Amino acid sequence: MKKNIFVLMSSVLVLGAALAGCGGNTSTSAPAATDASKQEASKGEKKVLRLNMHTEPPTADPGIAEDSTSGAVVRAIFDGLTRTDSEGKPQPSVAEKIDVSTDGKKYTFHLRDAKWSNGEPLTAHDFEFAWKRALDPATASNYAYQLYYIKGGEAFHTGKGKKEDIGVKAINDKTLEVELENPTPFFLELTSFYTYYPVNKKLVESNKDWAKEAKTIVGNGPFKMTKWEHKSKMTLEKNEHYWDADVVKIDKLEFSMVEDENTELSMYDNGELDWAGNPLSNIPLDSIPALQQNNTLITKPKASIYWYKMNTEKAPFNNAKIRKAFAYAVNRDAIVKNVTQSGQIPAMGMLPPTMAFKKEGYFKDNNVDEAKKLLAEGMKEMGWDKLPPVMISINTSENHKKIAEAVQDQWKKGLGVDVKIENSEWKVYLDKLHQGNYQIGRMGWNADFNDPINYIELFRDKKGGNNDTNWENAEYKRLVNESQKELDKAKRDALLQKAEEIFMDELPVIPVYFYTDSWVQNPKLKGVSFDAMGNIDWKWADLEQ
Repeated sequence: MKKNIFVLMSSVLVLGAALAGCGGNTSTSAPAATDASKQEASKGEKKVLRLNMHTEPPTADPGIAEDSTSGAVVRAIFDGLTRTDSEGKPQPSVAEKIDVSTDGKKYTFHLRDAKWSNGEPLTAHDFEFAWKRALDPATASNYAYQLYYIKGGEAFHTGKGKKEDIGVKAINDKTLEVELENPTPFFLELTSFYTYYPVNKKLVESNKDWAKEAKTIVGNGPFKMTKWEHKSKMTLEKNEHYWDADVVKIDKLEFSMVEDENTELSMYDNGELDWAGNPLSNIPLDSIPALQQNNTLITKPKASIYWYKMNTEKAPFNNAKIRKAFAYAVNRDAIVKNVTQSGQIPAMGMLPPTMAFKKEGYFKDNNVDEAKKLLAEGMKEMGWDKLPPVMISINTSENHKKIAEAVQDQWKKGLGVDVKIENSEWKVYLDKLHQGNYQIGRMGWNADFNDPINYIELFRDKKGGNNDTNWENAEYKRLVNESQKELDKAKRDALLQKAEEIFMDELPVIPVYFYTDSWVQNPKLKGVSFDAMGNIDWKWADLEQ
């Protein structure tokens, strides 16, 4: 496993040399042959990694990407000032050296020689432009709040400040200076997150649709996009202009876009794919026991949650007691044992085990008696003799359907409530949730970095990009804001824990389980980086020949 290679020298944080590839070159010499065969062998076989996306990525623009599929593609074709390793630790990437002021509020990034995939020089001005663009309300980035740590970022995004007052400035082509609102211990983790990636300023300003087609997409990552046949296939090829191209062993990533998980697994079994399952798709639930038995299923826990969001502005979930009733009546243990079957952990809180304040959770699993009591109290408060119709919304997936059907059955038996299920294609589904056109909506949240704030700040603002529940609480918001100014870790943790307690008391979501990732892969495939947050990176991948 790779280790964090940051070195602290007085007030200066210096990043060491870039990581070497995880997978070595395993090609071997051929026996004596003719001159012609020697010439052919010297060219080497192309290493093509064949993968499947359960759904088409909504975008390849790092400034507006927000889902795991888009994130995986963006991570392959772009690169940040830092890049995370398999442990989720930020390592030096486009930034060759980083200086940090003694008060922890000013970062100076010194860029190495790097180019865009079209051969143009990458400069600090591209980073400045990208960050300010993501904060611009006109960009409509649901991840803009991740840049609020930058001085003036939130003020500009909320219409209370000016773009020129944002604390990011290209001093010259190779130097980026960043001022933060407050010391942020995890800021170098943020700079490896895709919302902090650069975009080609000249391209983006000249073509608003640049990220929609392969021929107009220009990145700076290990791979470049060469084909995007929408809802059919995508091809990424090794980027010869990447600053660290020597460690990239895979010549081509070929993605199919097959929605059905059973078909995907069959393609893998038939040798048409080198990988099936998470993070870009799912292993069919019915196939898990057999794969576990023959020891081909790989399972890894991650800092991620499966939950149902509730629209707190739509009946009946505009009542906190009714929200709690539906949450308490879910039998999570039965779901993870009988439906998902991959070692998931029942969730009775919002924070995964790696960052939880209250590991035992805030309520009992399958507490039907308390749920019935709360439902009756909530209905009385609302003056209802009968609940309004209830609909669970999911994105198209056999696995999500089976989980929703289990929950539907539990609510029928435990609460006597009839619930319907509707499904939509991923992009349409995301739009529904963001626009509030739902009652209960399935969603997952992968941590972007291993700190409680990554979950808690999601719900700070009613229209906070990825909130979707329309829930907001003034005291909760105050505690989150105070935590971002607090330098003492114990005091900061206390503020965040109080915020979580408020959230779990009003419960705008139904926690179901903490994820594991499960997949099968070609035994010859080595060096794929899969961190604790569930982020996949093919930069160091290799296929043995």
